[in-house]
Amino acid sequence: MKSFNFTFLLFFLMIFAARVKAQENPREKGLEAITKEAVQGQLEFLASDWTQGRETGKQGELIAADFIASIFKIYGLLPAGDVEETEISHREETEGKKPEKFQTYFQKINFVEYSDGGNNEFSLSSGANTYNFNHKTDFQLRTSDIGLEINAPVVFTGYGYVNKEKGYDDFKGVDVKNKIILCLSGYPGYNDTTSNAYIAFTEKDEEGPGPRRMTDDKEKYAKEKGALAIIEVDPEWDPTRNWEANVPFHYNTRMYEGDQPLRSMYSSRMKIPGDTLSDDLTTIYISPRVLNELTNGTDINITRFAEEVKNNLKPASKEIPGKKVHIKTSVNSRIVQAQNVIGRIPGKDTNNFVVIGAHYDHLGTYDGYIWNGADDNASGTVGMMTIAKAFMASGVKPDKTILFCAWTGEERGLLGSRYFVDHLPVPPERVSMYLNYDMISRDDSDDTLGIQIRFMYTEGYNSFEDNTRKFNEENNFGLDITFRSSARPRGGSDHTHFARKGIPIIYYMAGFPTQYHQADDHVELVNWDKMVKIIKLGYLNVWDAVYGEVRKEEK
Repeated sequence: MKSFNFTFLLFFLMIFAARVKAQENPREKGLEAITKEAVQGQLEFLASDWTQGRETGKQGELIAADFIASIFKIYGLLPAGDVEETEISHREETEGKKPEKFQTYFQKINFVEYSDGGNNEFSLSSGANTYNFNHKTDFQLRTSDIGLEINAPVVFTGYGYVNKEKGYDDFKGVDVKNKIILCLSGYPGYNDTTSNAYIAFTEKDEEGPGPRRMTDDKEKYAKEKGALAIIEVDPEWDPTRNWEANVPFHYNTRMYEGDQPLRSMYSSRMKIPGDTLSDDLTTIYISPRVLNELTNGTDINITRFAEEVKNNLKPASKEIPGKKVHIKTSVNSRIVQAQNVIGRIPGKDTNNFVVIGAHYDHLGTYDGYIWNGADDNASGTVGMMTIAKAFMASGVKPDKTILFCAWTGEERGLLGSRYFVDHLPVPPERVSMYLNYDMISRDDSDDTLGIQIRFMYTEGYNSFEDNTRKFNEENNFGLDITFRSSARPRGGSDHTHFARKGIPIIYYMAGFPTQYHQADDHVELVNWDKMVKIIKLGYLNVWDAVYGEVRKEEK
């Protein structure tokens, strides 16, 4: 007779006890529902060829939206989108029957989609002469969504940059109302890390410093001052280098080579139309010879100004006398409907919310290429849906109401989340926290272990970082987490609009792979282990926000 193995029995009892404890603990029950199989099953369809790259308003995105709504329904979430009415027949109407109202999972949004109409004019009056220039020989326009005609003088406004905190203002001392401004790309010192201006002005956010992030508000200030259009120049770059008409295989990338540009979603733009005429400014890019004629006879030297201002931080804005620019633009446009997908788990408190979101749109299908967007951002969408699965699996009603949102139009300028934030179901102060998932399934090229992630959050909410560290250690996730905080976290994802409303945010991102916005962003490249761990971390963050108090800690 073999001796009884007490060590094995003890191990079995420990595993059994842990399972029993997990089943008794609602939070742990939810955590156990987050599995690779659940994640993979959702992602493989959402990023498949069947959803056609999920471009905003296209058939593939509508298929994806129906899929997400179906998953919400399977998990038991209630619809939290638009309220609609049932259709009734003429006979039912004559019998006195009334349509019944019901709520859907879809928040429908009308966008204006617009593109260059191909009939644009740009001319310069200089002294006794008027020069009429040709498109992509001497100028290129980025139009607003409405065609317009402008005839106005020009004012040089440096970089067109304002930094109130540092006391720098390129618009100070000049009147740009009903005029066209001439300004440089970027901001003072952006290309010289040793300069006084770079040190003073450069902010660090989740995507690092850079002229694009630092100049998000340039057009806003120009509009506030009454400018009509912007002529933007870069002394280090000749735009005609992009306008050659005879270069064979001019378009040569990792995925494509040809003598014609690969068509893409970026041939048009979208915006929420609102109820007023567009106030977006037309931007004009000009050749060096147009710039020289525009500044001829003045003491304006673009290169010299850029070199001086990066250290002395002194604007040199001034009117350009004797010069007038005429612009005429044409635009093709149409109304396109798209939709956010929103589900909810009602809480004991129906007036206070936690919101979880991820954009489900991507770049679509063009010229035989499908931009599947497995990482960007089918991964984040699946993360959001899987947290919904976990909360339903916990078996308890949350203290606060939880909204689960799949955003449309992120790739078009964060449009879906902007619309939602502008139509919040409760005041912003009643939203305890917003969790954003964007690109949570891949690794940076130097992340050889596949364990690095980024965690961004609203400055002052130290418990977000403290708890995330704790969750990572307690669950032996082994993730190498980079933490970043700022007062109003911003960047190229949907948390931006929540942060602007003063809503505390947390934002997970796994890495920035070479397949970003490429047609080979495919499911087979996913780091499943990392993705599942990020979803579990997000779930634990949300659990604390739902069942606890989210508050800012004083320094």
